[in-house]
Amino acid sequence: MAEPLPPTMRVFERGWLSSNNILFTGAQTALVDSGYLTHAPQTLALVEQVLQQRPLELLVNTHLHSDHCGGNALLQQRYHCRTVIPASEADKVRDWDEAALSFMATGQQCARFSFDATLAPDQPIRLGDMDWLALGAPGHDPHSLILYCPAERILISADALWENGFGVIFPELDGESGFSEARATLELIATLDVRLVIPGHGTPFTDIGKALRTAFSRLDYLAADPVRNAQNAIKVLLKFLLLERQKLAVDQIPVLLGAMPLVRESNRRFLQLPIEELAQWATTQLVRVGAAEIRGAILVNQG
Repeated sequence: MAEPLPPTMRVFERGWLSSNNILFTGAQTALVDSGYLTHAPQTLALVEQVLQQRPLELLVNTHLHSDHCGGNALLQQRYHCRTVIPASEADKVRDWDEAALSFMATGQQCARFSFDATLAPDQPIRLGDMDWLALGAPGHDPHSLILYCPAERILISADALWENGFGVIFPELDGESGFSEARATLELIATLDVRLVIPGHGTPFTDIGKALRTAFSRLDYLAADPVRNAQNAIKVLLKFLLLERQKLAVDQIPVLLGAMPLVRESNRRFLQLPIEELAQWATTQLVRVGAAEIRGAILVNQG
């Protein structure tokens, strides 16, 4: 990382199954995003290693995709920490509506958790003895927030901006608007004075101009033909499943993909392929880019 972090911040860069975690010390301890369910013990171990005997007092979620909030329940059990979620997701969490929360649609796991407060766009929050501002960042997720610290010129960008792109534009898969919202989010980020970006996935980076150019180009490519976004989403969902399980029987992939409502809807709207053909296509794509390898009748995670 070219730019130093303030002494009250630590970034745990995770693999692609789990989001990065940002741990704050100082007068109050806090964690932004908690990773995926199957990595929850590792998330807890990382937090415990830094905090030692101090408790984790606050847990904040940028958005409620399973790879960002899957460790919430274990952290709450261990620390009884106050938990803050995006304001527009409150009813879904209160009722634990797994369909509305996207867990069911994507075939992903998330242990039930509670919350104590909410965070809305343009609302301030104190983390690591620094003042941060929550900003609305729809596109990848309609309810996502990013966090900006003007004094330190640091942006916690979640899945709105990575060094080489951004997260899947999920709303477009259900027939909702997402491309224009993603563009507005990138345009908002471009107005900020930022020296360091901590993305939801990948290494923190400093060349925000290059990242934005890459992201705008990627968005133009996807918006020009929404089929591309659907194809990308299906590949990502299969890769996520492979990351979680590490090995998949090739003959079970059509069953696994067909069980995901989001895959079925994306296929119905954009691709219209028999599920066996769709599974073969997605598998071939992962193998082609080195993200998986077929060994006999087994698809094995790579990369």
